[in-house]
Amino acid sequence: MIRLLIVEDQPAVRKGLLMRLAAEPDLSVVGEAPDGEAALHLVACLCPDVVLIDIEMPGMDGIDTASALRSIYPHASVVILSMHDDPLTRSRAEDAGAAAFVGKSMPADTLLTTIRQVAHFIPGGDR
Repeated sequence: MIRLLIVEDQPAVRKGLLMRLAAEPDLSVVGEAPDGEAALHLVACLCPDVVLIDIEMPGMDGIDTASALRSIYPHASVVILSMHDDPLTRSRAEDAGAAAFVGKSMPADTLLTTIRQVAHFIPGGDR
């Protein structure tokens, strides 16, 4: 079972992701956070395999959150979600340590495939 933490500031988007991901037999959403700071507090106690992070959030944005997560909880793979799918945004996500980037306009199957791929990769270790 792949354990997921969803980090998204818009409740409707968060709920939509939760409903779609919960329908998958090999995925378990273990928590939700409305912003980066809440995610940093939850990650240590929830121990997710994958953290899905929106880029645009109030306070700590997704790029800063991804970078902080790589430092404090390197066992989780970070997938950045963004409606801004351009080379600069992708580069910033990669520089922050994200394992993958998925545009919000991509089909749901793309997100599901990406989650499964990054869940089996831990920097410096194996799953």
